Amino acid sequence: MIMEALYQILCIIFRKFQKEIEVKIFIILLFIVTLSLHAKDYSEDPKTKLFIESMVKKHDFKRSYLIELFSNVKVQKSALRFFVKRPKKKLTEKQKVRLQKLYPKHGAWDRYVKLKVTPKRIQQGRAFIKRYQSTFDEVEKHYGVPKEYIAAIIGIESAYGVNVGKYPVFDTLTTLAFEKNRRNRFFKSELEKFILLSYRQEFNPKNVRGSYAGAIGLGQFMPSNYEAYGVDFNGDNRITLQKPEDTIASIANYLKKNGWRKGEEVATRVSYEGERFSQYKTGYKRTYKRKELKGIEPKNGRWDYHGKIRLIKLNRTKYDELWYGAKNFFVITRYNHSAYYAMSVHQLAMQIKTKSKEE
Repeated sequence: MIMEALYQILCIIFRKFQKEIEVKIFIILLFIVTLSLHAKDYSEDPKTKLFIESMVKKHDFKRSYLIELFSNVKVQKSALRFFVKRPKKKLTEKQKVRLQKLYPKHGAWDRYVKLKVTPKRIQQGRAFIKRYQSTFDEVEKHYGVPKEYIAAIIGIESAYGVNVGKYPVFDTLTTLAFEKNRRNRFFKSELEKFILLSYRQEFNPKNVRGSYAGAIGLGQFMPSNYEAYGVDFNGDNRITLQKPEDTIASIANYLKKNGWRKGEEVATRVSYEGERFSQYKTGYKRTYKRKELKGIEPKNGRWDYHGKIRLIKLNRTKYDELWYGAKNFFVITRYNHSAYYAMSVHQLAMQIKTKSKEE
């Protein structure tokens, strides 16, 4: 209440004496006050108190340190909106028509891939592999994951480090752990892992920026993934996924531990009769033996893969594009549980590889 009152007073003063007041000074003061309006002392929150006690008992943290961490947290309301169910508003006819124009029934894949697999991203991927060629070569030899797939994931996740996220990770995870939303338990666990990570890797948890969900670095790892899959590849005794070398190895390790099969295919496009496909259930969770699928054949003839496959349907504007997805395709969905995501990684990887061969 005090800060809100101060904010109002500052605005009144500026309106009355704006000629006399240095604008830059006023903007700085206003910025400080505005930030304070969104700060919260979570150390007084009953749920946070229980969390602090748990951290003290389980991990031997100093209570005073944790209280200081939680005493001034900027509530990340924009991050929270992604995880809070909002009541559906009744749309007017005009709004319905506008939505149908923006998101028509068909063409979802066209809209998606247009953002993920671009000429710029293909070029950046090739340049990124060249820049870290020796690291990619060592990692591919050790883990058996092709460099193009690792580069594609980094490109889609963070545009090769250009966009690693602007949210303060500690404040974001605290907000999502203790403000009511559909994934409180998950984010409380991630907050615990993040605090432990900051202690073990010796960094200030308040200084790290990431995504609206608290994902970190070039590969956008959640804190729990650091422990499970993180690799100190550059040998500095720290796992730092803001550094390309550690990121490249960690993504390869992630894929390998989730079942990547060295030298095996990922996906191939197939043909079928008609323009829209509904003959069999599609998606990365459903598997088939190829002989079960009648009237479906690889477009490029022979496909040297003999394991169970998934049917992946891409909704295009004028037709459905159908693909066989192999085991390695499923492995990519462990990184992000989406068939469209995995297909965009595959297609970006193939474009990077093709363009590199053309040089």
